[in-house]
Amino acid sequence: METKEIIYALRTKNGLTQDDLAEKIFVTRQAVSRWENGETAPNTETLKLLSKLFHVSINTLLGSPRRLICQCCGMPLEDDEMIGRDRDGAPNEDYCQWCYADGVYTYDNMDDLINICAGHMAHENFSEEQARDYLKRTLPELDYWKKYQKLGGDGQFEAFKKRLIKEINDLHIEGMPKIEKLNALVGKYVNLEYRLPNGVKTKFLDDRTTYLGNQLESEFGGERCFGVLAHMDFIMISTYEKDGVNPELVLYKKR
Repeated sequence: METKEIIYALRTKNGLTQDDLAEKIFVTRQAVSRWENGETAPNTETLKLLSKLFHVSINTLLGSPRRLICQCCGMPLEDDEMIGRDRDGAPNEDYCQWCYADGVYTYDNMDDLINICAGHMAHENFSEEQARDYLKRTLPELDYWKKYQKLGGDGQFEAFKKRLIKEINDLHIEGMPKIEKLNALVGKYVNLEYRLPNGVKTKFLDDRTTYLGNQLESEFGGERCFGVLAHMDFIMISTYEKDGVNPELVLYKKR
């Protein structure tokens, strides 16, 4: 199917008129009409909105021109139900839902992932040992694990995380419980905009970098929670409301 047919099918399946769809994604009804007539196509930002609205990947909206593969476990992403979701519910075409759920990476140890996958991959003509060998050769070539190699392999990354956890807990931030686990988080999903004392808003992270972090409920209760982010060079702690609303920087410490 072409993009024009896909948009029409998704719109009608969800019981939306052209006016309804236009309002939801901040365009005119005429724009929707031109897409469905094949006269024009949605731009990148609009495709993202359509993807989030209809819970389908951009690849699907474009007629599936690419073969998607999870960049953590190597699984072919054959349909949108297999694709992981960002915290806002938008599909993330880089990962499957087993490796990436609600904006959180579920594996930070390659051996753990191999132990899980090898048993599922084994069959009559492909032993579990062969599956393990295949995964050991394949996983390091995927984008997710390439990022981890920059922090060091052979147990160095796990040791780095343990050091970070101790450093964070030793800060004794009032109201923040002890952190026990750090997850891998991509910068663009956690790069909140903070208001400085002079009124200027700024971001501190690189959207393309993978950081370590977690979210913790405040010991004080209420709607605000603590967000912890760290990297080789710094530790950053903030508080915010649901979905990162009204963030306030509590601490930024160079390591």
